[in-house]
Amino acid sequence: MSALYRQFTTHAEIDAEYDVERSVPDFSVYARHFTDESRLARHRLRCELDIPYGPTRDETLDLFFAAARDAPVFVFIHGGYWRMLSSKEFSCVSLGLNQLGVTVAVVNYALAPKVSIDEISRQARAAVAWVLKRIEAYGGDPTRVVLGGHSAGGHLTAMCVQTDWADDYSLPQNPLRGAVMVSGLFDLRPLRYSNMQPQLQLDDGVIQRNSPLFHLRPTPTPALVTWGAKEPNEFRRQSERYLQGWKEIGNRAKVWAQPDTNHFTAIYGFEDPKSLLCQWVLQAANTPGL
Repeated sequence: MSALYRQFTTHAEIDAEYDVERSVPDFSVYARHFTDESRLARHRLRCELDIPYGPTRDETLDLFFAAARDAPVFVFIHGGYWRMLSSKEFSCVSLGLNQLGVTVAVVNYALAPKVSIDEISRQARAAVAWVLKRIEAYGGDPTRVVLGGHSAGGHLTAMCVQTDWADDYSLPQNPLRGAVMVSGLFDLRPLRYSNMQPQLQLDDGVIQRNSPLFHLRPTPTPALVTWGAKEPNEFRRQSERYLQGWKEIGNRAKVWAQPDTNHFTAIYGFEDPKSLLCQWVLQAANTPGL
């Protein structure tokens, strides 16, 4: 039997690696955590919700404000395999960084199959461009913006980093102080053979245009590439392969396999100001050319 992707010869083998809800005994535990902690964040922190960054109803973001003006900014893009969840389940990522004086923007976007991954990538870039151009009016410092995301959001973060910001958005070519990619997806080819294909509708063109591994460019923006040590092996391999290509063209990155962490708990650190995730974002935001 010929392989579908790498050594995988069946759809079931690919699902076993990429169906993250099946990779843990009870996904509902993590779903409740994100919902409850996000509700707490919206209650406890000063915020403005559902700010439009684009023309469609789904193109909104939620801002969680630091106390001081001219604050560094962290933009977070949520996961859910481009087909589920919203910004509201991830207000919780603001809990740790807000304590460190960082304003946090949590991005919402339209989902597949309503829109394509091409369109979702465009919306992610539009959200980042909005922050870079408008955040000063909300008390943030547009010269100290760090971008990050989890799972599909890690993919979208990588897509944003390699954007031609100067030609496409009339911004500095490398406007971000840092990029955090948690359990990201950088090569979309295997997902064409997964149980998500009916919703994602991946074809050769979509895969080629939207696989960050195929479009790496030199940038001074440093990256933190991290994943949970208890995740399926393909998430580790995807991150390591992306890191290899990232460094081969001279880019800088810190790599961190988080011990005793699965696909969902890998972003819990954003709720703790002392965590490596929060501390790396703060250092990147405050250190030119880190």
